[in-house]
Amino acid sequence: MVRLSLSRLQSMMKAIQVQQFGAPEVMKVETGLPIPQPGENQVLIKVKAAGVNPVDTYIRSGTYAVKPELPFTPGSDAAGIVEAVGAGVTTFKNGDRAYSVRSVTGAYGEYAVSDIQFTARLSDKLSFAQGASLGVPYYTAYRAVMQKAQVKTGETILIHGASGAVGLAAVQLAKSQGLTVLGTAGTKEGLDLVTANGAAQAFNHREEGYVQQITKATGGGGPDVIIEMLSNVNLQKDLELIKAKGRIVVIGCRGTVEINPRLMMGKELQVKGVMLGAAAPEDWVEMHTALVDGAEKGWINPQVNKQYDLKDAPTAHNDVINNTGSLGKLILNI
Repeated sequence: MVRLSLSRLQSMMKAIQVQQFGAPEVMKVETGLPIPQPGENQVLIKVKAAGVNPVDTYIRSGTYAVKPELPFTPGSDAAGIVEAVGAGVTTFKNGDRAYSVRSVTGAYGEYAVSDIQFTARLSDKLSFAQGASLGVPYYTAYRAVMQKAQVKTGETILIHGASGAVGLAAVQLAKSQGLTVLGTAGTKEGLDLVTANGAAQAFNHREEGYVQQITKATGGGGPDVIIEMLSNVNLQKDLELIKAKGRIVVIGCRGTVEINPRLMMGKELQVKGVMLGAAAPEDWVEMHTALVDGAEKGWINPQVNKQYDLKDAPTAHNDVINNTGSLGKLILNI
């Protein structure tokens, strides 16, 4: 019988591997994988929880614009304990609680390497599952609401699709900035979750006439800002609904859409897109500072919807895309 030394065992880990692009079932748990080592300005995180994002499914299926080399471990958002630091790292030490917004080696495994540019300290006020909920949702929301829409206290903002992880993050962020927050969702549970997280009113986007209800709620003028999660369905509605000189920020899209640009011209609207990966280094510094501070002050409160074992990653990938209404974040427990 072959016996492995303790040092050999300690150098191996368990992780999801994708050997070929395809359906969720291409994700398999593999053992005996080498633990990655941090390079310069990188940290190694012993992962306690990993966030599941829609973009993870696009990458796994091979439909995303940038395809990783096969095989690969999916996931960008991880939370856990710093296990080792690379050369040049002075802001983290072994034993620190931390989370990654963009793991270099993938988040769906027992260990993950992250560049310190995309790593932040995890508040003791948040669980590891909540920490794994911060990355893509909260940083995307911050980039949309603060860096792109550049909201001002007293404005009215509509979060179109507010019950998902990014939407709830946007609701909490906008509320913390003194905005009047309106949100939409597709179920009663989603509507209740949106108002519980700070929205003044929530509207069912599956109901006929909900756009008119929003217009009425804004005194007939429409919101100053719209954060849009499904632009291929809603962008034309947004153009009709928004206030003159308003800003629409597009976060999500799953297809094409036909719009009337005259509405943009007549109202002098701004329509902006968000791609978190396009953020500059100084943008990341701003986001880290604001969100770490928000966690300490308590206005950041990630809503974890459902937690899965690592082996159930295929189910989580199906659930994050095929659902009747988003209700917060899906998490893999490692």
